Amino acid sequence: MEVEAKRNFSAKREAIYKAISSTDTHPSAEWIYEQLKPEIPDLSLGTVYRNLSVFKQNGKIRSLGVYNGQERFDYNMSPHSHFVCRSCFAIVDIPGEISFFEKNTYLYVEKECGVKVEGHSVVFYGKCKKCRRK
Repeated sequence: MEVEAKRNFSAKREAIYKAISSTDTHPSAEWIYEQLKPEIPDLSLGTVYRNLSVFKQNGKIRSLGVYNGQERFDYNMSPHSHFVCRSCFAIVDIPGEISFFEKNTYLYVEKECGVKVEGHSVVFYGKCKKCRRK
C-alpha cells in the first residue's frame, strides 16, 4: 500500500512539473490544477501547492509574484525579464538579460545592505497586444 501511494505521489509530482514546463503562460497553481484534474481525478489543489513549493526550494521553478490574486510561476530559470499586462495579467518572457545596472551596482548594494547579491529581475508593465486591440 505504501509503495503504491509513493508511486502515485511521484506520478502527480511529475505531471505537475510537466504542466508547468510545457507552457510559457507562467501559470498559477489553480491553472495547473484545472489542467490536470480531468486526467488525475484524486489530485487536490493542496498537492499542487506543496509540489510547487518543493520545486521552488529545489531551484526548478521560481515565483514571479502575485498577479490578480494568484501566485504565478516560471520554469525557465535562465536570465530573462518579463512583461506583465495590467489588463489581463498575461506574463510574457523577454528573451535575454536586460540590465540597467553598472558593474559596481551589486557591490554597492552588498556594501550598503550587508547582503550577497546573486541576481536581479526587471519587470515591465503595460498592455499586451491583445488588450491594446480591444
